[in-house]
Amino acid sequence: MKDNNCAYCMRGELLDAFGIFVCELSVSSLILFKEQSKRGRFIVAYKDHVSEIVNISEEERNAFMADVTRAAKAIHKAFSPDKLNYGMYGDTGCHLHMHIVPKYKDGDEWGGTFQMNPQKTFLTEAEYKELAEKVKESLETI
Repeated sequence: MKDNNCAYCMRGELLDAFGIFVCELSVSSLILFKEQSKRGRFIVAYKDHVSEIVNISEEERNAFMADVTRAAKAIHKAFSPDKLNYGMYGDTGCHLHMHIVPKYKDGDEWGGTFQMNPQKTFLTEAEYKELAEKVKESLETI
């Protein structure tokens, strides 16, 4: 099921406002978050338009969490963060997704919760492409 007003469902201009589609995973999509104050921040968005993790079957939930884990491993491999933070949301767009946010000891917000969208660091199209390719290459070896 899809929602015509949902960026994760429809992609295109709605998604382009904050993210870049990278690839499909088993039951979700990997999306590069455009605001990159935390280098290597991505989103794993579930394939269907559901708001709560309790609204999917155990099998689908396990597959979604396996996608999150696979993406996290690729982000660790590609960017070598000191820690990853995870944030699962769905209240504004009502679409189940998880932010995977690399944290670096020499970076801002170390030891604290990440800001949802600090609007500090945006990249060029070439830099976004480089980050996406780096994590895609890492996914292929996991």
